[in-house]
Amino acid sequence: MSALVAVAARPTPRRPAVPVLVAALAGAAGLTLVLGLPADAEVARVVLWELRVPRLLLALLGGAAVGAAGLLMQTALRNPLASPELLGVSTGGALAAAAVVVWALPVPAAVQPLVALAGALCGGAICLAAAGAGRGPGAVLLIGAAVSTALQAVLLAVLAAADRLQYDTLFRYLVGSLSGVTWAHAQLTLPWLLACVPLTVLASPALGVLRLGDEAAAALGLRVGRARLVALGLAAVLVAAVVGPCGPIAWIGFVAPHAARRLRPTADARLLLPWAAAFGALFTTVADLAARHVFAPAETPLGAWTAAVGIVAGLVMLARRGRS
Repeated sequence: MSALVAVAARPTPRRPAVPVLVAALAGAAGLTLVLGLPADAEVARVVLWELRVPRLLLALLGGAAVGAAGLLMQTALRNPLASPELLGVSTGGALAAAAVVVWALPVPAAVQPLVALAGALCGGAICLAAAGAGRGPGAVLLIGAAVSTALQAVLLAVLAAADRLQYDTLFRYLVGSLSGVTWAHAQLTLPWLLACVPLTVLASPALGVLRLGDEAAAALGLRVGRARLVALGLAAVLVAAVVGPCGPIAWIGFVAPHAARRLRPTADARLLLPWAAAFGALFTTVADLAARHVFAPAETPLGAWTAAVGIVAGLVMLARRGRS
């Protein structure tokens, strides 16, 4: 994991980077599918198709979505430290799921991911509504942090009323996990992500203009406040679609855009988006692989390993800045 982040932090020529990234993705995906399969052929077939394939699909799609969302946020706010966690989306999803479990609301278990998705969308909507269209990027970040903190406080209050027997159910929505995901979870996520792909591509030219600064962008005819809110709204929907079935995948939205910029140094968001999505998918798949096998037979939270990615990336960035 540390080696992946360290290598991604080094400037690499464009041509060799593509096959290396594709090979890394293929290798991580292959290990996810075959590592630790049962010896019995029939049992292995069921495990592979019913558990491993949807888990891999969600790791790839979820990581790609969060990586792209991170790039949208960092570009729209012109801040390399921006990440989806500041939009209130992850906390909103966790709060909705916790409320259903703790208060024993009459919601079937199969529908709980949909409730978490709705809560995540509401959390992002509250943040964007509080920020408004006329705010600058710094104000949006501060408001997002304040809204996320407020939602976190409400979440802690709800958890204080939880019974210990409910902690296992709440675990996924607090730290993030791909354990137990099925095709139903993949079917919940896929339509949202497919709907966001063309919208993100359409919004990417405006992101390049936003990088010039608010005054320059306005002089070029761009409605700065509206364009920023559209980009942040797309980021919120991308993250919400992942929070519903998987819980929060922390730090990937921060790390993936930086890795993309190192291997594809360009200001054009249209070129950076596929790279950020690819790195998000790679980091999430590798983190899930580590979560399943490092302490086997016990499974550790996915969020613990994605946090490790963020820590390593932060240290690498600090070291580079210190040398410069």
